[in-house]
Amino acid sequence: MTYEAPLNDLLFNIAFIANNGADHEIIAAVLGELGRFCAEEIAPLNASGDREGSHCDDGQVTTPEGFRAAYAKFVNMGWQGLPHPEEFGGQGLPRSVGAAAGEILNAANMSFALCPLLTDGAIEALRHFGSDEMKATYLPHLVAGRWSGTMNLTEPQAGSDLALLRTRAEGQADGTFRITGTKIFITYGEHDLAENIIHLVLARTPDAPKGIKGISLFVVPKILQDGRRNAVRCQSIEHKLGVRASPTCVLEFEGATGFLIGNENAGLEYMFTMMNAARFAVGVQGVAICERAYQQALAYANSRVQGRPVDGSAVGAVAIINHPDVRRMLMHMRALTEACRSMAAYTAGLHDQGDTALAEFLVPLVKGFCTEVAVQVTSLGVQIHGGMGFIEETGAAQHYRDARILPIYEGTTAIQANDLLARKTLRDKGVTATRLADMIAETVAALRQGSPTAQEIADRLAAAREDFQAVVARLHNAAPNEAYAAAVPYLMLAGNLVAGWQMARAVLVAEAASSDFMTAKIATAWFYTHHILPETGLQRIRAASGL
Repeated sequence: MTYEAPLNDLLFNIAFIANNGADHEIIAAVLGELGRFCAEEIAPLNASGDREGSHCDDGQVTTPEGFRAAYAKFVNMGWQGLPHPEEFGGQGLPRSVGAAAGEILNAANMSFALCPLLTDGAIEALRHFGSDEMKATYLPHLVAGRWSGTMNLTEPQAGSDLALLRTRAEGQADGTFRITGTKIFITYGEHDLAENIIHLVLARTPDAPKGIKGISLFVVPKILQDGRRNAVRCQSIEHKLGVRASPTCVLEFEGATGFLIGNENAGLEYMFTMMNAARFAVGVQGVAICERAYQQALAYANSRVQGRPVDGSAVGAVAIINHPDVRRMLMHMRALTEACRSMAAYTAGLHDQGDTALAEFLVPLVKGFCTEVAVQVTSLGVQIHGGMGFIEETGAAQHYRDARILPIYEGTTAIQANDLLARKTLRDKGVTATRLADMIAETVAALRQGSPTAQEIADRLAAAREDFQAVVARLHNAAPNEAYAAAVPYLMLAGNLVAGWQMARAVLVAEAASSDFMTAKIATAWFYTHHILPETGLQRIRAASGL
């Protein structure tokens, strides 16, 4: 099954959901060329890379056949630099365009795309907190993709609880630091694609305060400026359920030379910039794998002949897409995919417009909701394939396996929910949540002036908004254990609401136009608001019920 970038929907979201004012023709040309490149060069490596995997031999990691050549083309065509500043060699395109590009690359081959994804995060951290010398040294190479970046947080005894971190950083007379410790789960921590790997590493200096307040952030290059190999070594790579072509490394820092970023003991603050960028990107990965699974399920449903139609419209067996439940499952996949895509586009658009408060409120929704949805959608893809979906050769199982990591890495769904609850809802006493509800109310009012279909959608959206407001009010009065027990239901409710809101906004645009695409968009929005959005009521009950 080949992959085709959903350009019409991506461009619709950039123009009307993200409200991007950039030149539409240029964006269409850029994304169209990226879609062609990914379909021809990257997507064909997805299944073969999964079968072969990456391999580690005496500290050297070899990626699957074809990856090196494809990555070289990726670099030569300048794809890494699309959303990054022109001053460092990027193209300076808006984040909403970068998100669309990220979806295309990840849908083609998520394992391959993880290398550029981590590089994007390293670029963000260095751009915001690196010294001018660091920016000049590293950013042009990272933005070009000639060098790749990593994020080194997790240790054997310290997962999400970074207070337990033990990696040491000892200052040297020349101003550098000697980094010693073990990091695990480091995506593309060692590989054969880029000329150099720039590790961003959390570590403690000898006199640092205990806990998270004593963490500093360091740049630790694989290859130093003088050409020497730094003392960082890949001990092994993990054997994983999915994303098998992506090397997940155990790295040993054996007195490696590191360079302090910013101030000592401020590392966690700096790393959060990289983590937030990565969390949004992982949410986009969820959208991407949904799209890939949907395209494959749709193609299979059109080609698989089995069973006579229940309405008697044919005497013999027909393609299974003619069976009502298969059509229902396909529509469910499509509606969730388009809704999550629109929520990601809207969030990226807010960043482009400088609306930081609302954008940051939505990041845990993009990460948490879209990745949980990805597991549902890829599971439905397996279901549509029937028994053949359980067979690796069809590829449907790979999408399901690949999707399963998404609600886990870069912060589990519970971590996203706790962030949404504590930092984004309770800290500002619900100001941002109330603003969001008010904006949704404006859309409801506009829909009530539209067609009967728009008015039906308005009713559903209004009910979901009421569920959201009720949960927000309850959380402000709940005891800590009760509030945090409700955090994931709250996130899933809010994610569903915002995704449904974007589909409703799309209807306002689509009803003012006339095309097959716009007609389909209205139908998909109607399905979402009638089959998926009402689940906010269930999440409201769960959020109110405690443990």
